[in-house]
Amino acid sequence: MSDALINGLAGAGGGIIAQLLTYPLQTVNTRQQTERDLKREKKKLGTIEHMCQVVKQEGWERLYGGLAPSLAGTAASQGVYYYFYQVFRNQAEAAALARSKKGLGDGSVGMFSSLLVAAFAGSVNVLMTNPIWVIVTRMQTHRKMTKDQTAASESPSSDAEALVAVEPRPYGTFNTIREVYDEAGVTGFWKGVIPTLIMVSNPSMQFMLYETMLTKLKKKRALKGSNNVTALETFLLGAVAKLGATVTTYPLLVVKSRLQAKQVTTGDKRHQYKGTLDAILKMIRYEGLYGFYKGMSTKIVQSVLAAAVLFMIKEELVKGAKLLLSNATTSKIKSKPS
Repeated sequence: MSDALINGLAGAGGGIIAQLLTYPLQTVNTRQQTERDLKREKKKLGTIEHMCQVVKQEGWERLYGGLAPSLAGTAASQGVYYYFYQVFRNQAEAAALARSKKGLGDGSVGMFSSLLVAAFAGSVNVLMTNPIWVIVTRMQTHRKMTKDQTAASESPSSDAEALVAVEPRPYGTFNTIREVYDEAGVTGFWKGVIPTLIMVSNPSMQFMLYETMLTKLKKKRALKGSNNVTALETFLLGAVAKLGATVTTYPLLVVKSRLQAKQVTTGDKRHQYKGTLDAILKMIRYEGLYGFYKGMSTKIVQSVLAAAVLFMIKEELVKGAKLLLSNATTSKIKSKPS
């Protein structure tokens, strides 16, 4: 089994576990990013308050809306990303080694090369998996209608509190796919792809920071005669790397979510985006810079926790897989007749 395949499978496994642990936070964050109702905005609910509100008005299941396609998307994204990351990394390492033989460099992959490797892997990942994330965003931001809300839509003067949530129709994965297709055809599944492609700088920064810190830590350990890095240290390195990347690229994430969420067809121009540039200009005009950072605190908690868990699980899975393969190879050698 190649290193690329081992890293791809380990990345998928780590991503699924991290997703299961942090999904409610992700749902709340997506709702915060796409919120454009003035009455809701004025309340400025915190993360926990927002979660409690969703549970009270719509039920626990809404915190996990879109979980099935999200898990499939996470497995696909992490698998694709880590596979191509390792493929491109191997090529970069081979090129660095070839240069060192010519007296250029020390044979190691530099920071800039690591950034390019992560960017290429991220671009392939985005182009292949964007349709899944459009579906997930739609399902996360879908709100159950309430009896009082239905009555209010028929009688605008009604301001009664929502008491009982009712689902007007099923809103599963296939319903969402049909809705996206009916709205914009096949191209609808690639909404938000431009800011998402730009956002490949997020995992690029993340992995550049992570690998730089990991390399330095291993060098320090090597001086002491050990190359082992503990699971806790991997967890902390992943958290720090993700924090730096998230703070830098968060505005693009908000724009992507706005484009992928269901477009409101009312007369309010704030709710209608023709594309990435149109969304950015309208957000600046109607919401100011604050609009680009909605839900950022929730995202930081969710993404840092998810990334830390992912890195920790991935590294442990890779170690375990290599150990199993090594033991299997040793057993085969010993079993051969002399």
